[in-house]
Order: sequence, then structure tokens, then C-alpha cells
Amino acid sequence: MAGEAQSDCLFCKIVAGEIPATVVRKTERVLAFRDIAPKAPVHVLVIPHVHYPNAAALAAAEPGIAGELLAEAGRVAEDEGIADYRLIFNTGAGAGQTVFHAHVHVLGGTHMTESMV
Repeated sequence: MAGEAQSDCLFCKIVAGEIPATVVRKTERVLAFRDIAPKAPVHVLVIPHVHYPNAAALAAAEPGIAGELLAEAGRVAEDEGIADYRLIFNTGAGAGQTVFHAHVHVLGGTHMTESMV
């Protein structure tokens, strides 16, 4: 069911503490952790605790959490000391989404190119 943790979802397992992650920020509704295969010196994933397959589904169902996701992405960049950064939402396998739990990539710390993520 939408919004509920999925037993086969990697990010739901990270939120539940079943799989370790290098957490950089955590709120009541959002978790931010370092990507295990970074594409830039700073590459952090920011995810909601609730499960939705992509950002559009999250925004439609829970706009407050979607807004918090974006706000936390900005705080991650600030905490990491990067003024220039990229936020990326991949939606669908054809766009590069590999984990079907809404999330945003925060990338920075270098000159960004088109091929990053």
C-alpha cells in the first residue's frame, strides 16, 4: 500500500535500520545518507521515511513531506559546505531510477557535468 514500508525495498530497510548507511541528517520524516557509489565528492541521497515509488507520487500524496525532502536537501548541501550543487530526481528505469522509493540525489563539490547521474 502506498506510504507504507515495503519489505522488498532497500530504502525502507535503511529507514528501519535493517541495512546500515552513513547517515548525515535525520528528521522525523526524512533521512539523508551517503550514496555507496558516489558520482561526485558530495553525493547524498535524501529519502522520505514513507514509501512512494517516485517523487511525483510522493508530492501528489504527501506534499508536506515532499517539501521537507527538498528543504533537507538544501540543508545537506549547507552542512557539506557546498554552495553550488545539483538536485536530481530520477523517475522510472529509463531515467536511471534503480530503487523505486522516492529520493533526491544531492551532488556537488566539483564542477558538474551532464554525465553525472
